[in-house]
Amino acid sequence: MDREYFYKLMSGDGTLDYEVYLNTPQILSAQKPFDEFCNHDELQFQIVHQVEELWMKLAAWTLLDIDEYMAGRNAHRVVTLFRRVHMILELMTEQLRLLETMSPKEYQEIRLQLGNGSGQESPGFRTLLKMPKLLWETYRKAYLEHEGRSIADVYDQGYAHDDAYVVAEALAEFDELFQKFRFHHIQLIHRSIGMEAKSLKGRSVDLLKDGVKTRFFPELWKIRSEMTDRWGAAHGYRRDSITGH
Repeated sequence: MDREYFYKLMSGDGTLDYEVYLNTPQILSAQKPFDEFCNHDELQFQIVHQVEELWMKLAAWTLLDIDEYMAGRNAHRVVTLFRRVHMILELMTEQLRLLETMSPKEYQEIRLQLGNGSGQESPGFRTLLKMPKLLWETYRKAYLEHEGRSIADVYDQGYAHDDAYVVAEALAEFDELFQKFRFHHIQLIHRSIGMEAKSLKGRSVDLLKDGVKTRFFPELWKIRSEMTDRWGAAHGYRRDSITGH
């Protein structure tokens, strides 16, 4: 096939309403020119990471709305918008699999194009890391202090599967899916460039490893352990088998 013909076709001419509205000339020229790629996988590498930035931009924008709706105690809207954020995180994680189609050799060639850059410098990632603390403060004020309750009340002693509970679970799912994204990112590093390489100098990988151990909303995870311990204290930490043996 005539590559030059299809290269031009892929870029469009930017004159149609659809192209103007979506600004396709800028979007489709945001990657390196075809003849400057170090190999044929570099286009995929750039697009996957650019799409990740767009997803994170949408997630952060949506979390700002969620924060306002939480402050207004509009649980229905909060849960609906959190579903959008959860889907974004699932898509972000799933599309990392595209990068698994690259060989380690091809990945190494692309890394030369990055200079000292790493995913830790992502504006979307750095923005999302700053938001959970503020989201938790809003939840605490709107659903705990406002009602004179604690997390233990919401989940255990005063459990009613109410607004405070479903919003807390939406926060927990956001936390869980974000950590899954981090975990899959680490697995991608294992598969593509290895984790013990001297050239990594440790910093980026250590930051990523430490991040996987982090929970945005530790109170929501701690309550589960506390409930299990209380249950064990009441019913026995070790119980007889139901088989009678």
